[in-house]
Amino acid sequence: MSTHARIAVLASGGGTNLQALIDRFNGDPAAPARVELVVGSRAGIGALERAERAGIDAVALEARTLGPEAFGRALAEALDAHRIDLMVLAGWLQLVPGEVVRRFHGRMINVHPALLPAFGGHGMYGMRVHRAVIESGVRVSGATVHFVDEAYDEGAIIAQWPVPVLPGDTPEALAARVLAVEHRILPLAVEALVRPPEMRQEPAGAPLAFDLVDAPAPADASIDRTMHLPNASAVAGDTALVEGGAASQ
Repeated sequence: MSTHARIAVLASGGGTNLQALIDRFNGDPAAPARVELVVGSRAGIGALERAERAGIDAVALEARTLGPEAFGRALAEALDAHRIDLMVLAGWLQLVPGEVVRRFHGRMINVHPALLPAFGGHGMYGMRVHRAVIESGVRVSGATVHFVDEAYDEGAIIAQWPVPVLPGDTPEALAARVLAVEHRILPLAVEALVRPPEMRQEPAGAPLAFDLVDAPAPADASIDRTMHLPNASAVAGDTALVEGGAASQ
């Protein structure tokens, strides 16, 4: 039996959220999860370079080149070969084949750079999201971690954290503040999902909030209080992905 949840990270860009997961889990033998596979949407992207530096198996799968059926088969084979327990989409821009989504129901999550259900859906990714947020005139954006289903950005929400939209913001400036929160909220959501329910508790005396003006990455316990774990349990089952720390296949 595995002693940790085996994670596959799917990425299409520089891989900074991937790095946050590597930093959180791969350097600690006692961690409840570990990144075991990185799938890039094309060769040469930063996420694959980060995987190579960390000694993590990686593969580039270009859906447009392979075609939908071959892409789906290649992705499923890579996941099987690495006995993956949890899929994490971290800046992944390709459509995950329906058969993979169904097979990993309750075991596939995504991080989105806005407070869903606002500013989500088909075509809403990257700077498009931040541009739409600013143009809408809203005062608060944020980051969302949610389960993946067969509709864009409509899976059950696991965790969210707000980020202010400041006067004179550019999409790039807002993106940088949101990304800092993504780097914290995504590893914490993963850890919450892979730990047994009885281990999901917050440290005593932890801070309740963070300064919305400067919008630093929030304290761990602050995010813990925003996690909708009953909602997650309804989708993924009332036990962790890991029996005693990790699921095995």
